[in-house]
Amino acid sequence: MQHYILLLDCPDQKGLVYNITRVLYQHDLNIVSNNEFVDLERQHFFMRTEVEGNINETNLLADLYAALPKQVKLVLTQEHKKKIVVLATKEYHCLGDLLLRNHFDNLNAEILAVISNHNNLADLVTQFKIPFHYLPHENILRDTHEKQVLDLINRYNPDFLVLAKYMRILSPYFVSHFREQMINIHHSFLPAFIGANPYKQAFERGVKIIGATAHFVTNNLDEGPIIAQATIPVDHTHNAASMAQAGRDVETLVLAKALKLVFEDRVFISQNKTVIFD
Repeated sequence: MQHYILLLDCPDQKGLVYNITRVLYQHDLNIVSNNEFVDLERQHFFMRTEVEGNINETNLLADLYAALPKQVKLVLTQEHKKKIVVLATKEYHCLGDLLLRNHFDNLNAEILAVISNHNNLADLVTQFKIPFHYLPHENILRDTHEKQVLDLINRYNPDFLVLAKYMRILSPYFVSHFREQMINIHHSFLPAFIGANPYKQAFERGVKIIGATAHFVTNNLDEGPIIAQATIPVDHTHNAASMAQAGRDVETLVLAKALKLVFEDRVFISQNKTVIFD
């Protein structure tokens, strides 16, 4: 028996749930799980439904489109591991966590390769028998380096890119190739503590929480739709180094949470926000 996930969003109107479930019933499908939400400000409807049965994708989608508003967006996908490429620079904590989760089949994804503009993570990655590609950025134009990265990514044709502390600002041209497919993690001090040494700045300011944010990448730096956030408390006993370690810990957890939601097809992008059925 096949297991599928149906993602649907459209302008809200009466009878949507009835029309959707009627079509599913007519196709002899069993609803295993269902979530709905209406954004009242936008008058927009979102629905995530897991179904089981013998599915003819073409016929099912045709009947759903016929029963729903013309502006509807439909995605019907069979459960599968997502294929990802990870971009990293020098920091190991997020990448190392993803490698371990991948190794123990706890990521719901397959890491196809890791690409980095520095070589210090090569030994870590190759221990897990995953291809590591070193593409240095020194002494070449940004456009040239991005083309090298793009060409390499295209060889793997991933479903998603994960920026595991990839410390390069990406051009709009690069981002345009992976709209709604690229996920980044950063500390939540931005924009309060921008520039170098944010944890030193936070320590000197006496902050009481450390946080992290995982989000989709857009042309605006660190301003894409947010997928997951978390904070942990700190106090006067912390110094800049222990704050940085706390930051690494929370970044690791937040990125893992965000990827779980995305890879399980639980995330809708709605303008510059997300709707998440957790």
